[in-house]
Amino acid sequence: MALEMKSHCEKCERLLYINTEAYICSYECTFCKKCAEELGHCCPSCHFELVRRPKRKRIR
Repeated sequence: MALEMKSHCEKCERLLYINTEAYICSYECTFCKKCAEELGHCCPSCHFELVRRPKRKRIR
């Protein structure tokens, strides 16, 4: 099962590219860096920790 790489922050709707720094919880809720910091790295939906999302390399 692969991690779902969502393309938008769930709080501010900012576009998140493959290599954009983003944060996720264990349920794959996704937030941009600024919103994750504003939320104290705690997901507002499930209250679990927000951690840095892994980056994917581009396939050429």
